[in-house]
Amino acid sequence: MTASPLPRRIVIAGGGTAGWMTAAALARTLGPVAQVTLVESEQIGTIGVGESTIPPLVTYNRLLGINEAEFMRATQATFKLGINFENWRVQGENYFHSFGGTGKDHWSAGFQHFWLNGLERGHTEPYGEYCLELKAAEAGKFAHLPDDRMNYAYQLDSALYARFLRAMAEADGTTRIEGKIAHVELDGESGDIAALVLEGDRRIEGDLFIDCTGFRALLIEGALRAGYDDWTHWLPCDSAIAIQTSSVRPPVPYTRAIAHEAGWQWRIPLQHRQGNGVVYCSDYLSHEAALEKLLSTVEGEKLVKPNHIRFRTGARRKQWHRNCVAVGLSGGFMEPLESTSIHLIQRAILRIVRMLPAGPISSRDIAEFNDQQFTDMEQIRDFLVLHYKATDRRDTPFWRHCASMAIPASLEQKIELFRETGRVFRKNEELFAENSWVQVMMGQGINPASHHPVAAKLRDEELAHLLGTLREQVSRTVAALPSHGDYVARYCCAEVPAAA
Repeated sequence: MTASPLPRRIVIAGGGTAGWMTAAALARTLGPVAQVTLVESEQIGTIGVGESTIPPLVTYNRLLGINEAEFMRATQATFKLGINFENWRVQGENYFHSFGGTGKDHWSAGFQHFWLNGLERGHTEPYGEYCLELKAAEAGKFAHLPDDRMNYAYQLDSALYARFLRAMAEADGTTRIEGKIAHVELDGESGDIAALVLEGDRRIEGDLFIDCTGFRALLIEGALRAGYDDWTHWLPCDSAIAIQTSSVRPPVPYTRAIAHEAGWQWRIPLQHRQGNGVVYCSDYLSHEAALEKLLSTVEGEKLVKPNHIRFRTGARRKQWHRNCVAVGLSGGFMEPLESTSIHLIQRAILRIVRMLPAGPISSRDIAEFNDQQFTDMEQIRDFLVLHYKATDRRDTPFWRHCASMAIPASLEQKIELFRETGRVFRKNEELFAENSWVQVMMGQGINPASHHPVAAKLRDEELAHLLGTLREQVSRTVAALPSHGDYVARYCCAEVPAAA
């Protein structure tokens, strides 16, 4: 009879959203196969402003068997159908990047080709009239629909999410150790991490270490020097200030991204409060001016002191190096414009689970993990750069810089292909699907010069019937939906937090 292998010792350095998402997934998925230990210190704060998410988190929670209503009550969450972009192409205009699809695609061409052909034939209805999520968001409505026909994400309190996951992870066997990491001990022979040494000289040994120490990157960079690709020449914003305020109106089912003279502001409605923040480039706006801009535009009572965050957009060159994997901010940072921070945590965790070796760590696994994770970040980077580059704004030095800057060749190809032909192709399971690119490119003022010839095959009456039917389906569905606030109150209303 073959003896069972000892549990693989997985040590997570750091808590917060990244640490507890990792612990919860590993403990629930691997059970007795892995011994999960998380080291964190209550003396060290977390960034804690990841309030807006995207639809893959719905799937992640389902994979872990999380009850959605319970999770939303615990995190004071609301539903999110997309992001409303204000003042990005020009001052005074807005467009909506919705989740889900628009219209009905044909196998040979996306719906935008039929819509573009309709414009040529005199149909004047905007592209967004064919999108259920967009029209529901505009109407302030939401409900779960059969067959998951409504694509959504969450607006949540990330600190409460970490607390919720901690309880789940500890119930599944995760060991939490309170302590500050004094230094990282390397194996003199292999160069791998041997142990975390805490203040007081306690050693925490492990086989695989997960670096969730945020921007400090104590393991992956501080100890292993994995290197960092700086992308600030494409994404120049390097600072943010966040503040929480009391709610003054029912929560809307979307996030607002409001461009200003040197960056943008966010507004994210939760059940018990609103998240607010300003993102800016310090070369074009001072900290004092950014703070004044934020405080002069927020609504409701200020609940906390402003939290100033400095960051450098980019990606760790090796996010799995030796026996250490970076998860979250330690692996890189894409600014919060499209709410991708928690998603990148999720993707890294799922890849760790899929590639966890039964024996010694494989260099092939490491190479594949790094390739997939870096590709994810490059594709997200391109999508974010699109918002800044494709603009008609020339009213400030910041926007003139963005409009004139060189961009990655991969993004230039995507933009020019759409501009010439109306085509968008999704590559290597990239996060943002065709309709996301279509909505943002047209919202930023990139209009195709042509469309697929298949759309011209429809007779006038056939095209009119197709477009009219699709609009009617969206309109009828939205009319029957309850208000977002009423639905949240019935489905997952949370208790009002006690006063501190």
